[in-house]
Amino acid sequence: MESFIIEGGHPLKGTITPQGAKNEALQVICASLLTSDEVRIKNIPDILDVNNLIRLLTDMGVEVRRIDRNEYSFRAKKINLKYLESDEFVRKCSSLRGSVLLIGPLLARFGKAVVAKPGGDKIGRRRLDTHFLGFKNLGATFSHNEGQGTFEINGKTLKGCYMLLDEASVTGTANIIMAAVLAKGTTTIYNAACEPYIQQLCHLLNHMGARISGIASNLLTIVGVESLHGATHKILPDMIEVGSFIGMAAMVGEGIRIKDVSVRNLGIIPDSFRKLGVKINVDGDDLVIPHMSHYEIDSFIDGSIMTLADAPWPGLTPDLISVLLVVATQARGSVLFHQKMFESRLFFVDKLIDMGAQIILCDPHRAVVVGHDHKIRLRAGRMTSPDIRAGIALLIAALSANGTSRIDNIAQIDRGYEDIEARLNALGANIKRVTSKQADK
Repeated sequence: MESFIIEGGHPLKGTITPQGAKNEALQVICASLLTSDEVRIKNIPDILDVNNLIRLLTDMGVEVRRIDRNEYSFRAKKINLKYLESDEFVRKCSSLRGSVLLIGPLLARFGKAVVAKPGGDKIGRRRLDTHFLGFKNLGATFSHNEGQGTFEINGKTLKGCYMLLDEASVTGTANIIMAAVLAKGTTTIYNAACEPYIQQLCHLLNHMGARISGIASNLLTIVGVESLHGATHKILPDMIEVGSFIGMAAMVGEGIRIKDVSVRNLGIIPDSFRKLGVKINVDGDDLVIPHMSHYEIDSFIDGSIMTLADAPWPGLTPDLISVLLVVATQARGSVLFHQKMFESRLFFVDKLIDMGAQIILCDPHRAVVVGHDHKIRLRAGRMTSPDIRAGIALLIAALSANGTSRIDNIAQIDRGYEDIEARLNALGANIKRVTSKQADK
């Protein structure tokens, strides 16, 4: 197990470019299974979750060719369907959240999928009901192997239909779309997720020959086609990483430029930081965050306390609540955070309280932050990263803290952030990656 040793108090200055979007990468890589032709994908982030998925596809028989560090080609000409029933496949799926996105493409093209209960962040319930109900609507049948911990889905002749999703699940929507593109007839999905990741997946599938309309809305219409062909696709910059860099720039920055962020796909992320008083200037497709000795939280027009809550797109992504919360600890004023979608994502605030932050954890979903206004610096401490987003939030806190901090279980951070310590050290940070044995000496 590896850890980060962070010497706090070093100001960050310079230019940084965000990686490709993790969540989009997982979807479009799985989409390559829908055709026997070559699918070329650019701007793939070099992170643990994505690399594990690529290795899993290779084990399944997909021809994977690395063209550049962040560019791959995939050709799913021959898939070993027997491998999907092996204990090794089940084990790998159980440690990788993105493996659930294999179901839709496998079901659409081969009429069968075997998938283990997926792993990933332990941040509360992440049920698969939306996925399975969507497949059932298309005509698939299910069986659960309790001994092996797998779900077997069969659907030789999927038929299009109208469906109203019980929740606007991003992965659920992506999975159903990928299953529907090869189904007979027309599929209409209402209450579909419409995040940029979903929009990008739909654009890729249309370039491959699919017929999807209603892109960027919550009502998608998919006319099934006989087959798909190859295509080339470029992944968007990761808006969660962009938000993380905004948070770092606010807390410890002396002028940071975040390059090529695809401003039009950031939604309300910049404005959410502006509500905390963070100054963000747009320069072409770059964001420039100047040095701020103070930033003040807005209040609502009637004078009531500011509330920031997550919501399905185009609302605020839940993945940035952790970062916004850390930024608020050094703002002037108070703010209520309401994390609606996951019941365990706020538990990391105990670590921030230990560091001296003034936070009231009301319940698993709500926390009130009373900002220090930079009058009191956070104290260094030893922490453990419980999930990807809490991990980066704790890293931001450590960068601003007085003293040397240690973050354990940084594999959680590596799952979502490419070469993060080297990129931040280039801006002036002092972060060392060590093994747990080295850290304990």
